[in-house]
Amino acid sequence: MEIKDKIEDLRKQIEYHSNRYYNEDNPEISDYEFDMMMQELKKLEQEYPEYASVNSPTKKVGGSAKREAGVLVRHNVPMLSLQDVFSKEDVIRFVEEMKEQLDDPEFVVEYKIDGLSMSLRYENGELKLAETRGDGINFGEDVTENAKVIKDVKKKLKDTPEYLEIRGEVYMKNADFDAVNAKQELLGKKTFANPRNCAAGTLRQLDTAVTKERKLSMFIFNIQQTRGITFETHTQGYEYLKKQGIPVIDDYKVCKTADEVWDAIEAIGENRGKLAYDIDGAVVKINRYQDREILGATSKVPRWAVAYKYPPEEKETVLKEIELSVGRTGRITPTAVFEPVRLCGTSVSRATLHNQDFIDDLDIGIGDTIVVYKSGEIIPKIKEVRKEKRPSDWVKFQIPDVCPVCGEKTVRDRDTADIKCTNANCPAQLERHIINFVGRDAMDIKGFGTVYIEELVRKGYISSVADIYDLKDHRKTLIEEGIIGKEKNTDKLLDAIEKSKENDAYKLLTGFGIPNVGKAAARTIMKKMQNIDTLMQASMEELQEVDDIGEVSADCIRRFFADEKNRQQVERLKQAGLNMECKESAGEDQRFAGLTFVITGTLPNMDRKEAAAMIENFGGKVTGSVSKKTNYLLAGENAGSKLTKAQTLGISVISEDELLQMIQEK
Repeated sequence: MEIKDKIEDLRKQIEYHSNRYYNEDNPEISDYEFDMMMQELKKLEQEYPEYASVNSPTKKVGGSAKREAGVLVRHNVPMLSLQDVFSKEDVIRFVEEMKEQLDDPEFVVEYKIDGLSMSLRYENGELKLAETRGDGINFGEDVTENAKVIKDVKKKLKDTPEYLEIRGEVYMKNADFDAVNAKQELLGKKTFANPRNCAAGTLRQLDTAVTKERKLSMFIFNIQQTRGITFETHTQGYEYLKKQGIPVIDDYKVCKTADEVWDAIEAIGENRGKLAYDIDGAVVKINRYQDREILGATSKVPRWAVAYKYPPEEKETVLKEIELSVGRTGRITPTAVFEPVRLCGTSVSRATLHNQDFIDDLDIGIGDTIVVYKSGEIIPKIKEVRKEKRPSDWVKFQIPDVCPVCGEKTVRDRDTADIKCTNANCPAQLERHIINFVGRDAMDIKGFGTVYIEELVRKGYISSVADIYDLKDHRKTLIEEGIIGKEKNTDKLLDAIEKSKENDAYKLLTGFGIPNVGKAAARTIMKKMQNIDTLMQASMEELQEVDDIGEVSADCIRRFFADEKNRQQVERLKQAGLNMECKESAGEDQRFAGLTFVITGTLPNMDRKEAAAMIENFGGKVTGSVSKKTNYLLAGENAGSKLTKAQTLGISVISEDELLQMIQEK
């Protein structure tokens, strides 16, 4: 049963991550980690055939075709995936098997572009349809209009064959991807994790103007089907396509032996860092079409080709400096700044060093040559130091015993690796404390941006959160100095500050930034305590009577309100007119007490805030992410990855109607 459970667990994990990759263009793990999971599942299914299943992800191709992204179209030719191999031995085995089955086969070795697969159908030389891979077997998505604005896609061929269907990879050049992310940052929007995600999302969205602006590219890597024209070999087909002005993967190598094939794979690997785009492997395919017909395909992969996957990309670079930043709690975080290197489609020059213990373990100092990689192909991390390349004047880095911002003494927290500034009035801590206080989860003062906060702190207008409510007394000076802008902008922010006084007291408690007391905990605490004064006087025992409040959180609350400066600040806020009362009642009916809900998708008759308020009124807890602790997922339309994860974890999924039924039941 242990093996069966392991196989089922692997299948669930692979289905979840496959959905994240193919259908949401938002993977959580690297391609390499996914490939290793799939290889492990294949091996177990081979060793234990009694647990085989036709529904296993090892028997499926690609993702699912998303109806909301475009009209679904049936494939004329299945868009199969390739069998992945990961070692020289696997490559040699493939070559030898082909030689056993074929008469003097030729092999073509070429780049495996990291993008999104698309097929183009031409009738009498005119482009009639562009389709995505979809489920790979039956259906894809019609993306013809978006394809027409891609420069590499020819709308009309020079020749006019009766029918020509070709398949290729839509991708983004690194420079074009960097330009898109730069614009996203400028507009304050979320940036893309890598070029592949950006290309996939761009091809599927509905605005062709956005597709054209983002400058997608395409390489053709296969001729799928023809009528009125024939080719004997893959390379002959490439030469024809090039004459039509169609970009193909033309930097290929024709080989006859296993050694030649492996040499070509190694040459591509050595050159991958010099390309203007990302590749994630090398493809080895049979050249003659007649040989391909003899070999055929399984339900998932053609037997005439394999994709060699290179190990995760790592690069050497030189550590230039280590920056120290001070957080809201005074914690000092070291960040490595190194010579920029390109990894997984993006240029990286920074990586966190976490704390002094991490620095000690790496044995790292300025001038060191370091090895950098991307965890999950997203987060830059330092793997190791090349000590043999260490400069002669090298010194291991030590976080200083004074704060890099205010110069006050630092101390190391007991039982942790954190080094903190001891100055409660440190400008860096103050700025982040104010940012937290005015933020959406706390007092939600709209328009109170980071730039304003930094300037108001620097000029001495704000030295505590209570000073925010005195800014109205400086209105004339603020307008004259233009810190917030002209009269209209200044009054708009002052009005937002004034309005925030009416907030529920749990928002104020959240804004205090007490360690281990976030928005959800603050709300639960205030429902129990009902006002800030009662909370300030609560004992450790009384605090621990609140759901989900343990000894650590209770101690943090007690220490915060035991500090005279904090008590004075609360009094100032009270005098300024801030609401100190909880507006929500815990209610007599606490049927959802001890239960955790997550809400996702679009509900038919209420928004998420209304649903959350309803659940919390009956004692339930609403969180933002699905975990093993989640009891129910309330799912509407377009539920996405949270629904997939909940199903993987076996969590109960309910609709809006089912929630209302749970509430109406006596």
